[in-house]
Amino acid sequence: MISKADWEEVPGTIDSDSDEKLFFSVHEWDTIDAAASRIIPTDADPGAHEAGVIVFIDRYLSGIEFNFATAAGGGFLQMAGKDAVAARARNANMQRLYRGGVKELDRIAGELGQQSFKSASADVQDQVLEQLSGSPKPAPISLDSREVFHSRLQGNTDDGMPFFPTLCLHVRQGFYADPVYGGNKGQVGWRVIGFPGPKCLRDTMDGTYSTAEYFVQEYDWSELIPGFKASGG
Repeated sequence: MISKADWEEVPGTIDSDSDEKLFFSVHEWDTIDAAASRIIPTDADPGAHEAGVIVFIDRYLSGIEFNFATAAGGGFLQMAGKDAVAARARNANMQRLYRGGVKELDRIAGELGQQSFKSASADVQDQVLEQLSGSPKPAPISLDSREVFHSRLQGNTDDGMPFFPTLCLHVRQGFYADPVYGGNKGQVGWRVIGFPGPKCLRDTMDGTYSTAEYFVQEYDWSELIPGFKASGG
């Protein structure tokens, strides 16, 4: 079995300003960019569009060449053997999910009297996403909001998920992940939440950068997790 350490390193970077489509058609690119822009909209701060989330998603769907950045951030590891075979199969499933998702967005938009999802107004696009998700549009929250947030909102895998939650996960990843993967252009996602972030990916690998200072050093679990004591934790 080939270990990750044996994977070939191919130099190269992803240009977050690029409009070259490696997977999406022009229509699919514009549709997913529009949907991402309703999930993290542009307001007083930059949103998914400004962060280049569409570039992140397009490269992720284009194959398995951009799945793992090298430790130095100047290239990508190329999977080999059974890992590559499994990853290509998974990527093909993800491509079908997105192609079907774009068609579904346009179908629902058509039922609402629109030519397409991407040409609809922001309000109608929100209506389409509400129908697609089966849930109302979330209300705005603030850092001082007091409500329970479940860990499912911070999903870290897209395996087996329907299109809408997969898209939401990828939009969050494209907005907040390291810019080496094509999104978070100019670290805009980090700036929006006041997170300085590492100067480069290498800093996270060699110990130069640490997030330890951002963790609460002294805490009470019952304050962090409402209902913790009641659940017997």
